[in-house]
Amino acid sequence: MDDQIRIEIEAAAFRRLREHMMEQRTDVQNIDMMNLAGFCRNCLSRWYQEAASERGIEMSKEEGREAYYGMPYSVWKEKHQTEASAEKQAAFKVAFAENVGEESS
Repeated sequence: MDDQIRIEIEAAAFRRLREHMMEQRTDVQNIDMMNLAGFCRNCLSRWYQEAASERGIEMSKEEGREAYYGMPYSVWKEKHQTEASAEKQAAFKVAFAENVGEESS
C-alpha cells in the first residue's frame, strides 16, 4: 500500500469514527469517554486543530471544535451534554491526570 492510499484509508476511518460519535452515539458523554478511554470528542477536536497548525493553518480552539463537532460547541453542549455526577467528575480528575502524564512522556 502506498502512502497516499494509507492516508486516504486513515482519513476515511477518522471520518467514520467522527460520524459514529457525532450521530449514532450522542448519548455517550465526553466525561465517560475520558474516564474509560483517556480521550474524548474535545481531544479529537484539539488534535484536528494541532494537525492544522502543523501545516501552517491557524485555527483557534473554538474553530477546531466547530470543525470537529460540525456545529458550534455551545450548540452541541446544549443539545447533548448532561450534568456529570460527582463520581464521574472525581474519576475524570484521575483519568485526566493520567492522560496528561502519558502525553508528556
